[in-house]
Amino acid sequence: MKATQGTTYRMLGSRLDDITRQLEDLRTIGATGKKLNKPSDDPSAIRPVLSTRKQISNVDRYLETMHSSLDTMESTDSYLEHVENIMQRAKEIAVNAGNGALNSDDLASLGDELKNLREELADTANGQINDKYLFAGFNDDTIPFVENTAFDPALYDRNDPTTWPYTYQGDNNHIYQEISPGEQIQTNLTGAELFIGDADMDGNVDSDKVDLFAVLALTEDAVRSGDTTALQTQIDQLDTAAEQNRRLRSQMGNRASRVDEAIMHQEQVKIDLKQILSRYEDADAIESFTAITEQETAYEAALSITGKVSKLSILDYM
Repeated sequence: MKATQGTTYRMLGSRLDDITRQLEDLRTIGATGKKLNKPSDDPSAIRPVLSTRKQISNVDRYLETMHSSLDTMESTDSYLEHVENIMQRAKEIAVNAGNGALNSDDLASLGDELKNLREELADTANGQINDKYLFAGFNDDTIPFVENTAFDPALYDRNDPTTWPYTYQGDNNHIYQEISPGEQIQTNLTGAELFIGDADMDGNVDSDKVDLFAVLALTEDAVRSGDTTALQTQIDQLDTAAEQNRRLRSQMGNRASRVDEAIMHQEQVKIDLKQILSRYEDADAIESFTAITEQETAYEAALSITGKVSKLSILDYM
């Protein structure tokens, strides 16, 4: 079969186009560091790449949730530490007031300090993070504790919420966050269980749980009146209140530790997934630039040959 000069030109042009496209693809690989830039680069790798990317996205979602939850739990722990300090200081005041050596002015001064501690406890119970109340359950847009202005220490009844010094406006719902597929963990404490000792909010409280506000209020009343018998009872109640806080703080600490472990695990999973993705997507830099150099040489050679062929003419042989 005889090849005409036009056919030769078309073949050379087609070859130049192929080399140009290949060179452009290699330069894209060199610039991006990715050998898989479009599905046609490696059709067999598309499915595992998409699957791995989806898994990484899921891990990122878990990590975002867990970091947010851990921030909330750490903030809660700070508030619980402050509650413990309040209870400890209240006990010191009660013990000091019970030694019988203080006059009425001294007792009034200690009573004022206990009142301040009760107000400080209320501020803690109404603590917020990101404009959400920590101890209000699902009602985190509503201030959980408001003072009962009709409170009278003489009328206080542990089983009658209308006689309590503070009214709880939150609910008893716990917030759960997913930290791994199929695993959820509680990330909050409600004001009912922590400050009132009434986790079910039904007014029927366990004998080993106390209302922290009431304990401080009744301790203040006993101090001001100099009632040493009542004061001894309230010292025991202060111990119960402190233990109630420590027990719930310990539970929260265990959950925070679990979240922290889950974060480390998911971060390692993410590293492993990125390594898998790298095997499919990432190009070897040395190989890429070597291939570019070879392709550029081939391109220059093709241009040279095309240039020489274009100068050929039948008149050269006449």
